[in-house]
Amino acid sequence: MKNSLYNSISIVMAFVVLFSTVSFTVDKHFCGSILVDTAILAKAETCGMEMMSSKDTIEEDSCCSNEKVAVEGQDELKHNFQSFDLDQQLFLTTFTWTYINLFEGLPEQVIPFKDYSPPLLVTDIHLVDSVFLI
Repeated sequence: MKNSLYNSISIVMAFVVLFSTVSFTVDKHFCGSILVDTAILAKAETCGMEMMSSKDTIEEDSCCSNEKVAVEGQDELKHNFQSFDLDQQLFLTTFTWTYINLFEGLPEQVIPFKDYSPPLLVTDIHLVDSVFLI
């Protein structure tokens, strides 16, 4: 349950970062005051009512108009360390140092009798000598 929650939150955060950095354009074609076509990331199709001159250009007195809306995404995601004030820099450096040292392993302990096997017990000495710890 916890892993699925973490996975879904990470996917949502990835989409938020993706959509905040993507820029796109919306192209609209109007014939008079009526919206004829809308296109995203492409040129809108015309209604065919444009008046063409002999040079294959649209004349100035045409009733059609195009409108282009550009949505700019965030383009700077990298923050400079010098832009933080002194308290933020101090917090980041101490947090990083403690986090790195948190996972430092324990020193390896030397066991001198690791390679030797224990002696075989024929009888239990405590029972033979009747010595018991009370």
